[in-house]
Amino acid sequence: MELAKNQEHTVTIEGYGEGGMGVARIDGRVVFVHGALRGEKCRVLILKTLKSVAFAKVLEVVEPSGARIESDCPYFPRCGGCTYRHMSYEEELRLKKQRVQDNLARIGGSAVVVEEILGAADTLRYRNKAQYPVSKDGRVGFYRARTHEVIECEHCLLVKPEADAAAEALREYMQSCRVAGYDEKTGRGLVRHLYIRSNAAGESLVCVLANGERLPHEEELVGRLRRAVPDCVGVVLGVNTRRGNTILGERYRTLWGADTLEDELCGLTFRLSVPSFYQVNRDQAEVLYRKAVEYAGLTGGELVVDLYCGAGTITQVMAGGAGRVIGAEIVPEAIEDARENARRNGIENVEFFCGDAAQLAADFAGRGLRPDVICVDPPRKGLSADVIEAMVRMAPQRIVYVSCDPATLARDVRSLTQQGYALTHAEAVDLFPRCAHVETVCRLERVK
Repeated sequence: MELAKNQEHTVTIEGYGEGGMGVARIDGRVVFVHGALRGEKCRVLILKTLKSVAFAKVLEVVEPSGARIESDCPYFPRCGGCTYRHMSYEEELRLKKQRVQDNLARIGGSAVVVEEILGAADTLRYRNKAQYPVSKDGRVGFYRARTHEVIECEHCLLVKPEADAAAEALREYMQSCRVAGYDEKTGRGLVRHLYIRSNAAGESLVCVLANGERLPHEEELVGRLRRAVPDCVGVVLGVNTRRGNTILGERYRTLWGADTLEDELCGLTFRLSVPSFYQVNRDQAEVLYRKAVEYAGLTGGELVVDLYCGAGTITQVMAGGAGRVIGAEIVPEAIEDARENARRNGIENVEFFCGDAAQLAADFAGRGLRPDVICVDPPRKGLSADVIEAMVRMAPQRIVYVSCDPATLARDVRSLTQQGYALTHAEAVDLFPRCAHVETVCRLERVK
């Protein structure tokens, strides 16, 4: 029988696909099933058919997996923030490790075995940064999965309590002062996002992203946020008048207090402005960075180049074991933070450059820079061909690749292995419990 939309079938889930969907087969055809767990027998409804695959949702779990649990969040699965609140954490870790392994083998063409996945000790309220989209009618929450519809969320199990409190304060401000939320379709409305970053000491920096230079009654907004978040160190307005769904601003204006927040990581102190990249799970970031340093194989005299360095976190952690470290980052505010962080930490063997990674890498290669180690921690889209070409020209003995997307990591690993490098080690680190993303750190060595 030809598969068609709205058909019902009973299937057995054989494993997991990208995004944690269950994988079943109907007459040899692959069917991805939202919300199904490995080993379960489910009655499913076909939602969509394509040439080679189909998609379905669970109508009834006929025989549940032992890993299935009752979700602890009333917004799951309507809110798209979490993916795995219906399964045990042990099953989630197995799934994520297998996902990294499958991508490295299938896309990367590698036979390297992922050594292990380092799970988090705490899976609740671990995020030190929250970004709440605001709807045109004033809802403050998170997007429904695969849409830009905002689900109002009063209590999120991923973020700190102060983030929930700041979101409620923003809702009350918008209602009482009749301030409109932003409409992506028309480009009208003022409030676009709420951004809040917290540190290990419980202090917070709050930023409201707006489609304009000013907000009505800014003093009232500041007052509400300060009362809701008593340990707030500053309130910043981010101006973002670009069309679309970009979050961060073109420029920033401090409404009250400080425009940066300090945090301690790996025994070092880091100053963080709103645009600076910083891992959202501090405890697991320490695990990740220790593994990156281990893979770098530093003995005290090496030259290390750290591309996509953000506020200089990995750069300065590497500096403790290297002779000299050069960091590169495109965000000017992040480079300012990185330089200030190095000064505060008394680290003198680091140097930072601001610019596009491809252009800076090409410049380094053109000047004959020959690092022993290159470390990269790119955004989800991975490395461009230009960056890889420049890295290969610099001919480091080792490349440490930190990735938040196993698919683009595997693609880049294949490219690097075709240009004289061999993948020797890979390990997964779970920085995002209950969510789809997983971090991986890999070591590649030059073989010719």
